[in-house]
Amino acid sequence: MSERLPGTELLHPGHMACAGCGERVAMRLALQVLGRDTVFVVPACCAAVVDGVFPYSAMGVPMLHTAFETGASVATGVRASLDAQGLHETTVVVWAGDGGTFDIGFQALSAAAERDENFLYVCYDNEAYMNTGAQRSSATPLGAWTTTTPALSPKARPKKDILAILAAHRIPYAATASVAFPEDLMAKIVRAKRIRGTRFLHVLAPCPSGWKYEPDLTIRLARLAVESCVFPLVEIEAGAGPKLNYIPPAPRPVAEYLAAQGRFGHLTPEAVESIQRAVEQEWARFQAVACAPVSG
Repeated sequence: MSERLPGTELLHPGHMACAGCGERVAMRLALQVLGRDTVFVVPACCAAVVDGVFPYSAMGVPMLHTAFETGASVATGVRASLDAQGLHETTVVVWAGDGGTFDIGFQALSAAAERDENFLYVCYDNEAYMNTGAQRSSATPLGAWTTTTPALSPKARPKKDILAILAAHRIPYAATASVAFPEDLMAKIVRAKRIRGTRFLHVLAPCPSGWKYEPDLTIRLARLAVESCVFPLVEIEAGAGPKLNYIPPAPRPVAEYLAAQGRFGHLTPEAVESIQRAVEQEWARFQAVACAPVSG
């Protein structure tokens, strides 16, 4: 899969993100291909804070701040307003974290997806409520430390399969992406932009402070998540079966991915092995139903 980087920078210097923030990498790549004719709807999350303090903004496009639970419903209204003005080509994007997607904002997202509202919903997933200090969300992986699942009582449930849930709404396009695979991420946004109806992109965006790693390891960790089959790169179009975009030639041990993050430092070897088996089982199940890898 390959898309040429247009070169127009719409994310300006001076934002307030932490060093190594995966969300800002995803935002920069997304803006490169979305272009200026775009309106962002951003519910409460890190992205709503790091953009800048009013009246300043690091974004080169309009951005509406909304309540935590209202991303998809506000985007529905923005889309209707633009259409009423004849601005049908303007792209409406919801840009939300996992808390505002998997949990608090899910009711609005599900309702909009059932109606097939015409916007692109991007969930940048840092796997916890990072903006308020790293509390557990339903995107937090099994065994992870957060402030509400401390080391003596880590998260005991697996991560919610949000892609399958959105695909079950029979929307035209749903996919996963990673900041470590920029061409794949940008190509998926280009493809989603061309489609009408509800489009959903789930982007893994590592967080140095919440995941407890050095900021220069963000891309390495995002790549390890894919290479270890923890976070497969897939697409689901128009109700068809999932398509794998990348198959690791030799999957890396999940232990390598976990060991690089302090949030898993409390895990015993037995717990790591249990997670490895769970990943292998899920990967085998996925391969059994997935189509061949796609490109272009």
